[in-house]
Amino acid sequence: MDPRALADDVLEMLVLPSFSRIGYDLRRRMFDWERLDRVSLAGRTVLVTGPTSGLGRTAVSELAAMGARVLLVGRDPDKLERTKTELIAWSGNAEVACYVVDLGSLASVRAGAATILDSETRLDVLVDNAGAMFMDRRVSIDGFELSFATMVVGPFVLTSRLLPLLRAGASAAPPSRIVAVTSGGQYTQRLHLDDLQYVEGEYNGPFAYARAKRAQVALMREWARRLRPAGIVANAMHPGWADTPGLAASLPGFREALGPYARTAEEGTDTIIWLAAAEDAGRMTGGLYLDRRRRPFDRIPQTRSSAAARRELWDLVAALSGESPDLD
Repeated sequence: MDPRALADDVLEMLVLPSFSRIGYDLRRRMFDWERLDRVSLAGRTVLVTGPTSGLGRTAVSELAAMGARVLLVGRDPDKLERTKTELIAWSGNAEVACYVVDLGSLASVRAGAATILDSETRLDVLVDNAGAMFMDRRVSIDGFELSFATMVVGPFVLTSRLLPLLRAGASAAPPSRIVAVTSGGQYTQRLHLDDLQYVEGEYNGPFAYARAKRAQVALMREWARRLRPAGIVANAMHPGWADTPGLAASLPGFREALGPYARTAEEGTDTIIWLAAAEDAGRMTGGLYLDRRRRPFDRIPQTRSSAAARRELWDLVAALSGESPDLD
């Protein structure tokens, strides 16, 4: 066995060094990573949800610098326009467009997707990055628990509606890609198919977030399976413990405990960019990645989900959203 792979496996099992910047630094050196800033994305279009702060903001900066046409999708028009102006000034790339979409509203997602379909001629990469943690149980305009609405139902509808654009580039080299940005916290939760919206028991914000991320990853595995014949690749990644405004706001004690071992936003974003841009990443589908290496979907036996459970989740979300993706 390659001693580097063995060392990486040990890091992964220990969790703390793996998810911190220690793991990032060691892997970058051990595996002599390709310089992604030397990869050109000229002529390619990348859509990123949640692009105005945190990992999303860092990702769109790097993608714009690599020459991509970048579609900023978020719910606050002022923040979107400010991000667009800053990106163009910083990167010199004027190919940046804004689309106002609230992933917590089915009407907004459908209207936004229709505008994108009318305005864009191609979509090479869709990065499902938007997310938020709520400490009290909230309900979306459609009556869904808000974590579930914004990180599961909304992205499912957006992806479904944008399939024509993704399918248009599926046969190209490299192929169209979907990248889901999840969280290491999803490892702690199982699929609650009988309580997807956290109705039962006392509501816990971090648990609800982790449950939604677990469902997100399960759906990404289904997207990968169902889109394989179309040539579209779909993968999930988690950034490790990255120092973002969201982490500081939602889990300040955990952020303080990490101290200097928290990853920078650039370190947390690296695998997003790799999955979106690297040639070898375009040949893989249905995986979960950390630091450019495939990881297990489950760390706790009790959280493991079967293929049948993932299919049931797909059917439940399709029924709740009223969306039937055209996969032909």
